Amino acid sequence: MPEFWVASGHHLTRLDARGRMLVTDELLLAWLARPELLPPPEACAAERALHARLMQSPRAQVPELELGAIKDPDAQENWRFFLLLRDRLLRAGTIEEGYAAIMAEGLRLPVVFLNQLVQLILRNALDGCEDPQVLRAAECLFRPQRGHVKDGMLLLADDELVSLFEEELKASPLTAMFSGGIEGLDVLGGGNEWTYWSRSDAHSTVLNFGGDPEARRGMARALEAFLRHMLGLRVTVTPQSKVENVELSWYVGLDPVGTTIGDALWHGRPVPGSLVGLFQLDFAEGDPVRGDLAGKPVWLILGMGADKTLRMKPQNLLSGLPLAAPALQ
Repeated sequence: MPEFWVASGHHLTRLDARGRMLVTDELLLAWLARPELLPPPEACAAERALHARLMQSPRAQVPELELGAIKDPDAQENWRFFLLLRDRLLRAGTIEEGYAAIMAEGLRLPVVFLNQLVQLILRNALDGCEDPQVLRAAECLFRPQRGHVKDGMLLLADDELVSLFEEELKASPLTAMFSGGIEGLDVLGGGNEWTYWSRSDAHSTVLNFGGDPEARRGMARALEAFLRHMLGLRVTVTPQSKVENVELSWYVGLDPVGTTIGDALWHGRPVPGSLVGLFQLDFAEGDPVRGDLAGKPVWLILGMGADKTLRMKPQNLLSGLPLAAPALQ
């Protein structure tokens, strides 16, 4: 089976009996090598010493006095965030339970750390998946996407990659012209799906979200996998091509704009932003649904703001569904 998302660090984890990822020293060491934590040449002696000590013993306790000795306040904050993340995950025992606890407690952590956890969780949940459309759609849950309309169809490209193209255009318009910019990226589909495997860590394929039903189906399968893995739910998620006859008995915004759209529809107000995706979620028999909503669908709403950037919040699915007994399985 082809490998994908090697940079997630999934291969550095071990699974417990339930298939959850244990926090290993190897994974912590990989995180310590990230640019957010790797001391730059101008780092003070205290920061370099802390990094070296944790590289030797990644679970070592770090006293406040040692953190306070770091001169750069931004570096000090980064270390506090990392240690908070590390300690919460170790306390929970697994990546999945740690992520759920962090979300439930409302801990303030940098988005880059939270996205790393979501990628790990999805890499575990989708292990064995051989459908590039599902995997590319799943990237939207942990990497912001930039929307681009071409021939009336909404295309989603990796926001970080688009930003790099924009910087290249500013620095050298001629180079950007020959590289093709965002127009030079391949849209996934039509027979080129096999190329995804060698490019999954580059995030360099474009999702034809508005024009290819397979892209929206892929998103539906990715959402199902996330909920099955995190909450043990056997839901069916179905992409909708029309918004008529939608009765909002319950809804969950898949991103901040989707939430505001749902709120506006619920209260009969004008809809802000752009609706780019609507999905019907149906629970399976035996799923722990609230009695007053049994047999009724939940609507999952995906929106896009004026900046044309899509920032999904998969944690909304953990806290927003009408479950009788919400709990990590």
